Amino acid sequence: MRFGLLGTGPWATAVHAPVLAAHPGVEFAGVWGRRPEAAAELAGRFGARPYDDPGALLAEVDAVAVALPPDVQSRLAVRAAAAGCHLLLDKPLALAPEAARQVADAAAATSAASVVFFTTRFEARQAAWIAEQAAVGGWSTGRADWLGAVFTTGSPFAASPWRRERGALWDVGPHALSVLLPVLGDVAAVTAVRGAGDTVHLVCRHRSGASSTAALSLTVPSAAAGTAVELRGESGTAVLPAGGDGAAAALHRAVDALREAAATGTPHACDAGFGLRVVEVLAAAERSLATGATAAL
Repeated sequence: MRFGLLGTGPWATAVHAPVLAAHPGVEFAGVWGRRPEAAAELAGRFGARPYDDPGALLAEVDAVAVALPPDVQSRLAVRAAAAGCHLLLDKPLALAPEAARQVADAAAATSAASVVFFTTRFEARQAAWIAEQAAVGGWSTGRADWLGAVFTTGSPFAASPWRRERGALWDVGPHALSVLLPVLGDVAAVTAVRGAGDTVHLVCRHRSGASSTAALSLTVPSAAAGTAVELRGESGTAVLPAGGDGAAAALHRAVDALREAAATGTPHACDAGFGLRVVEVLAAAERSLATGATAAL
């Protein structure tokens, strides 16, 4: 599968480009970025071709991996699907439900396979745990803590304008929801309140009758950063395994998942439709923050 890469930032440089270059089932064909000089440098490092025009890249590849801000991603993903490209997308899919729906609709209309790279869903041990708990069922409550120190350390992602504007709700909120939704089911209503810094606390009522909470932050001290998920129900307590084998290995599996979806025509569980639902829940949480009331979906 011939892949193009859209984006030249830290995530594209550290994860996407090396994985695409090393994957045995992929021909890493080209790079487009909003800074042509960065695209040329990144492409040259991995033996790919730099493109000044994204449309030219889309016309010459089978699939694109997107490592761009969500608002830019959604616009280019629609173009890519229209050009016949399969889509390896980043989270969040977009910053508004309308934009996310356009991506999902474009992929459906063109039969483009799509995978949204929710990292935890492609970590081997953690993905297996999620599938196991979804099969077990009978969970009453879930708790997810996704606490980062992006804005309190020297993280290369701290300068990202969209992260500065939207904060933890939109950056790590998708990760928490990507674990809670497949286990506890779709969200019917959400209440959100602000904490210190950019911290947001969510309380979700799931259509299954279960409830969940999520604590999301990019501004905790580095000593307090970490991720934890706990479920309680008929089977007792289950805790998400810690750690994983890294973002690169997870992205390698996401590439495999996209190739399989493209070959079989069977949608992946983390396709653009699922990415859309996550955006809809995040937008409802924003409404709750603005009004102080529970937001229904």
